Amino acid sequence: LCEEWALYKKGSKDTLYDGQEHGLFMEKLDARIRNHDRDIEKMCNHHFQGFVDSITELLKVRGEAQKLKSQVTETNKRLQEDGKEELQQCRVQQRNIATTIDKLTHCLPVLEMYSRLQEQMRAKRYYPALRTLEQLEHSCLPKAGQYRFCSIMAENIPKLRTQIRDTAMTQLRDFLESIRKHSDKIGETAMKQVDDTTNTRASVKLMSHGINRYEEVELRKIGLRDVFENYYRKQRRKQARLVLQPHSNMGYGFPVSQLFDMLLEMREQYGEILLKRWNITFRQILDQDNFSPIPVSTEQEYRLYTSQFPLQDPELEKLPLPKKLPFSEFVPKAYCQLKEFIYACLKYSEDLHLSSTEIDDMIRKSTNLLLTRTLSHCLQYAIKKKNVGLAELVQVIINTTHLEQSCHFLEGFISNITNVPPDTANATKLYGTSTFKDARHAAEAEIYTSLNAKIDQFLQLADYDWTSTAQGSGNMAASDYLVDLITFLRSTFSVFTNLPGKVAQTACMSACKHISTSLMQLLLDPEVRQISIGALHQLQVDVKECESFARASPVAGFQGDTLLLAFSDLRQLLDLFTQWDWSTYLADYGKSTCRYLRVNPHTALALLEKMKETSRKNNVFAQFKKTDRDRQKLIDTVIKQLRNLIAQHQA
Repeated sequence: LCEEWALYKKGSKDTLYDGQEHGLFMEKLDARIRNHDRDIEKMCNHHFQGFVDSITELLKVRGEAQKLKSQVTETNKRLQEDGKEELQQCRVQQRNIATTIDKLTHCLPVLEMYSRLQEQMRAKRYYPALRTLEQLEHSCLPKAGQYRFCSIMAENIPKLRTQIRDTAMTQLRDFLESIRKHSDKIGETAMKQVDDTTNTRASVKLMSHGINRYEEVELRKIGLRDVFENYYRKQRRKQARLVLQPHSNMGYGFPVSQLFDMLLEMREQYGEILLKRWNITFRQILDQDNFSPIPVSTEQEYRLYTSQFPLQDPELEKLPLPKKLPFSEFVPKAYCQLKEFIYACLKYSEDLHLSSTEIDDMIRKSTNLLLTRTLSHCLQYAIKKKNVGLAELVQVIINTTHLEQSCHFLEGFISNITNVPPDTANATKLYGTSTFKDARHAAEAEIYTSLNAKIDQFLQLADYDWTSTAQGSGNMAASDYLVDLITFLRSTFSVFTNLPGKVAQTACMSACKHISTSLMQLLLDPEVRQISIGALHQLQVDVKECESFARASPVAGFQGDTLLLAFSDLRQLLDLFTQWDWSTYLADYGKSTCRYLRVNPHTALALLEKMKETSRKNNVFAQFKKTDRDRQKLIDTVIKQLRNLIAQHQA
């Protein structure tokens, strides 16, 4: 064929189609075509099934594409509808925000002006306060609108004016009193300058300077110039008469015993004034304190603090710098203020012709009032106020411990300034030890309360599946909330290292008991009507995690497995149910050697009732399974035996 085809290409067409050669060519061509047809048929047969499958898949894809298209259309429609509502809400919020900003722009000047007024009143700058008051009343408040705080401010304006008036009158009285006290010196100066008319006028001008100042500066806006001026003139006339009249009782040989008696009677009032003043001082010290140990980096700083407070700690003395003092800034500041109070009491007793013993007794009684009433209340305020953390409470305990240890130094300080030995008969003792002990006990109780409250926050996250069908606890892990709780307790108890041992141990034992009691309450919660054995296995894993924490001794000082006793009730109850050891429990009940001595039959009965309910609801076809029927009968039998046991002991 190839040769013939080549001849054909060369132009020998006549040879290709002549005679026998043409017939032979056609036969070979037909045979070749049949061979190719067979190859094509084989190939089609080979790929036909794949083609059919492809067409089938394509049809399926078309159906899925239509479903997807409808879902996309529906989703787009729903998004459009939801978007419209959210857009409307956003526009309403934007409109509200714009309105609020507009209102605030009118209200903020009022609040700023009122705040400035309060600052000026506290600073006793009454003339600027009056100007601010006038601007607030006539300019700012009318623009702000009708708000409740605006009406309250408007109602307070007359009260503030009255307060300024009363204060101005008090200052005027004080000014007149100072003139009366220094009238001798003023008169002496006036007599020396009596020959000089100009100087005399200057003296008169000097004496009237005070009233001019009050009139021009403060009284101008109050509208009481005439009242103050008349009062001033009246008092000056009285003073003039007193100056011209001879004094009946003077320190020139006449008896002044009544004056001393009056001063002694005023001593209690003076003491109350001092207590109020030091109450403010202690509050300020507590508010400014950071409740953290004092870092000391140089020897000068260390000597400064030890000079302010009698710290007796040889081990701390040996430590290299930098180091930390165990107490916070409150301790040296409070100790210094206690000494300042004693100095103030001593200053009042000067020239009262009292004996050293009487002065010592007076100072000790006043100091006891400061300790038992003022400082004690301030410490209770610091302990009970909101947002006090465990670290702050720990520092309060450390602070009060060191202040308690410093009480005998305070006793010696009083004895040194009064020259009365501390062991004198009938000498009043300081109550500082009991005061600081009470404050420390209050802080300890607050630690226990706060720690249990924090534990309750973690326990609120507990989410047990009480109907779990899990079998065994081998593959179970502790609940996430419990892992977080244990981590929190470890970090918390690490802060308790500086606390007295019993406090840290009590806090740790209290926390473990609270966890155990709370987990038991979860089991016995009336709202939990069904409990499965799988749920008990999960709870058992959590109890093991708690026991592992207790066994690691998070706080030093526990003997053996003392801390594990906090979980013994829960442990024995879970062992009884997970091991289904009712024969041992019922046989040994009431014996001191009973393995489940801490399991109360009432508790066990309540838990069995919940398991019975779970078994009844989960096994709908229990009557067709022998094992389920046997288990149900076993639960009923144990319940009956427990009820008989309870009835026997009640009888």
